[in-house]
Amino acid sequence: MGKQLLVVVVVVVFMSMIAFPEAESKPWETRPVDDWRKSLGLGEEKVSHLHFFFHDTLSGKTPSAVKIAEAPATNQSATLFGAVMMADDPLTEGPEPTSKLLGRAQGMYGSAGQGELSLLMAMAYSFTHGRYNGSSISIMGKNPALNPVREMPIVGGTGLFRFARGVAIAKTHWFNITTGDAIVEYNVTVLHF
Repeated sequence: MGKQLLVVVVVVVFMSMIAFPEAESKPWETRPVDDWRKSLGLGEEKVSHLHFFFHDTLSGKTPSAVKIAEAPATNQSATLFGAVMMADDPLTEGPEPTSKLLGRAQGMYGSAGQGELSLLMAMAYSFTHGRYNGSSISIMGKNPALNPVREMPIVGGTGLFRFARGVAIAKTHWFNITTGDAIVEYNVTVLHF
């Protein structure tokens, strides 16, 4: 049985070499951007402006963000340094929690500042309504949460936001200091194909 198996393997390998001749290997390829864009079937680059509200709820029976980790000294830190939160926050058309749902922000953020409340955000903002249904943008960057206006980078996207880059401007609309619940207004400018 061993010889038969060896013969089958040799025949399969040989047939593969005939059917699929080795292509020239190009591990590092540089092409003009227009050629690359066309080969991927991408159209012209566009810019989109998005406006929505992010609802981060830590309190109540069904919070949208929960603590998943903390450092031994987190609770003694004025900035909660070392706390890591996992979020599945609603994105709405208006600031009211009952406003039309546009999507969800899913990911994590952690308190990364020892001297100021500064969050490191790693979130996918996925849209479930309208033209952008099924598309998402990804934000990865510093969010100095107590600043009145914050700027965070858009580092990628999917669907209609494929190869996205841009900036998200966040402004706190409402914050409850006791619970940590917040509603944040977002104005987003996205360059995408």
